[in-house]
Amino acid sequence: MTLTLRQTVALCVTLSFCGLLLVPRNFPELPGDARVTLIVFALATCAWIASPIDDTYVALGAGLALTVTGVTSADALFGTLGDATIWLLICAFVLAAAVAASGLAGRAAVFLVSGARTVRQLVHLTTAALVVSAFAVPATSGRAALALPVFLALAKALADRTRLVVAMALLFPTVILLSAVATLIGAGAHLITVSVLWETTGERVGYHDWLLLGLPLAVVSSHLAAEAVLLTTTRRADRRGPVHVDAEEIQRHSDRPVTGRLSQTETRVAALLATVVALWCSEPLHGASPAVVALIGAVVVTAPAVGTIRLKDALATVPWSLLLFMAATMAMGVALADSGAADWLISGLPHDTVPTWAFLGVVVAVSTAAHLVLQSRSARSSVLVPLVVAAALTTGVDPVAAALASTAAAGFCHTLPASAKPVALFANVPGTPTYTPGDLLRLSAVLAPLTAVLVLLFALAVWPVFGVTP
Repeated sequence: MTLTLRQTVALCVTLSFCGLLLVPRNFPELPGDARVTLIVFALATCAWIASPIDDTYVALGAGLALTVTGVTSADALFGTLGDATIWLLICAFVLAAAVAASGLAGRAAVFLVSGARTVRQLVHLTTAALVVSAFAVPATSGRAALALPVFLALAKALADRTRLVVAMALLFPTVILLSAVATLIGAGAHLITVSVLWETTGERVGYHDWLLLGLPLAVVSSHLAAEAVLLTTTRRADRRGPVHVDAEEIQRHSDRPVTGRLSQTETRVAALLATVVALWCSEPLHGASPAVVALIGAVVVTAPAVGTIRLKDALATVPWSLLLFMAATMAMGVALADSGAADWLISGLPHDTVPTWAFLGVVVAVSTAAHLVLQSRSARSSVLVPLVVAAALTTGVDPVAAALASTAAAGFCHTLPASAKPVALFANVPGTPTYTPGDLLRLSAVLAPLTAVLVLLFALAVWPVFGVTP
C-alpha cells in the first residue's frame, strides 16, 4: 500500500512521539496514566488522519484501550452513552425524521425561493432557507439530502445559465456547513464541545446559550459566504437579468405537495417543532433541560394516536455510529483532563502573558486549517477542544470563548470535495452542471480567511455582549 504525504507525515510524527513517551526516563514529571492517555490519543488521531478505518471504530478502540489500562473506568466509558447530550441528539433525529416525512422542509424552502426576482435575491433567500433548516434537521448530511431536490429544481429552472447553476451547487453545501453553528444540535461536534466544557470546567452551555452566540454568527457568515460564492463563481453578466423559480418545477422533483394549504400532518409537525424550539430557547424560565424537552417531543411525534411517524421508522434514521463515536470521544476527553495529559501538553505555554486576541487568533487559525488533516468534524473537536480548554485555563482566557471559537472555526471544511459529506454530495450530481475542484479552491481561498476573521471578531467583540468575555 502506498502512503500519501499526509499519511506518511502523520505516521512518522505519531511513532516518534509515542517512542519518546514509552521511555520512562523521558518526561519524569509525567504521571503514568497521563503517559498512557497521550499514547492512545496520539494513535487514535493518527488513525483518524492516516488510515481508512472507520472513525467510530477507532474511537471505540481508544476508549477500550483507556479502560483496559485502567486510565478510565468501565462505568465512565459506558456512562457516556447515558449522557444528556446523547439523548438530546437521538430525540432531535426522531423529530427531524418527522419533519422530513411530512414534507414541511421542502414546502418552506419553496415558499422562500419562489419569491426571488433577481440572482442576488435568489442566492440570499436560498441562504435564509438553509439557515432555518438547521433548526429542524440536526445533521449537515441530512440537511444536504433534503435540500438536493430543491437544488435540482432550481437547476432545471436555470438550465440556460450554467454558471449560475454551478454557483447554486456551491452555495448549498457552503451554507449548510456554515449555518450548522446556529444551534446546539447543528453538529455532533457542538455536543462534544459542550460535554468537554462541563467535564473540565463545570461550565454548562445550554441550547439558548448556544443560540444567542451561534445564530448571529451563522446568519452573518452564511450571507457573506453567499456573496463570496457569487464573486468567485460567476461573472457580472451571469448575475444580470431576472430569475423566476416556478413552484410547479420544484413540485416535479418532490413526492409531496410544496404549495397550497398545509395538510393535517404538516400542521401538527410544524406546531410541535415550533413548541420544542420555543421550549429549548426558554430553558431559563422553566428549567427543563433540552434533552427532556426533546424526549417529550419525540414521544408525542411518534405516539400512535397523534403522532406523524412510527417510532421504528424514526429510530431507523438515527446515526448510531455517530452516537457511539461521541460517547467514546467524550471518554477520551475526560481521560485527557483527569489524567493530567492535557495540562502537560500545554505546560510550556506562558501563564497569563499571552494577549487574548493572539491566543484566540492561533486557536481559530489552527481550527480552520484542521479540516485539511482531519476530515471528520466531530474528530476535529474531539482532538482540539480538550487541548484548547486546557490552554485557555492556563493562559487566563475564558475557556467557553476559546472552545466555541475553535468549534465554529472547525466548521469550515470547503477546500476539497472529500472534506465534508455535503460538499461531496453536491460535487457529483448526475446530469446537472456542478462545481469543479478549481471552483472549490477559489472559494476556499476567499472564504477560509473571511470565516476565520469573522469568528475571531465575534469572539472578541460580539460574544462579550452576551456575557462570554474572552
